[in-house]
Amino acid sequence: MSEANARVVQRQLDAYNSQDLDAYCDCFSSDCVIADLNGAVTSDGLAAIRARYGALFSEFPQNRARLVNRISVGEVVIDHEDVVRAPGNSFRCAAIYTVRDRGIVRVDFVREP
Repeated sequence: MSEANARVVQRQLDAYNSQDLDAYCDCFSSDCVIADLNGAVTSDGLAAIRARYGALFSEFPQNRARLVNRISVGEVVIDHEDVVRAPGNSFRCAAIYTVRDRGIVRVDFVREP
């Protein structure tokens, strides 16, 4: 199962990098939650995710994430990424995905300050 889950996360990353909002949203369950690790929920449900990433893709058309490392254990896939929003605007993060029934149900982010 972890291979299938990693494939869902890779499809999501590919859609993110091509800024294909429909393909990106197709990777998430309708009730997916995005949160800061051990912190606040920042997007609750697919409509909120669509709005959040639609705005992000519009504001940062050069936005891309480069996979540094991936760990897949059961229903959890952890990606370590280098993200470049625009020239001079970059950061490293870890995205912890929980995947069930071939859809991402939760993402917890840890981002370098």
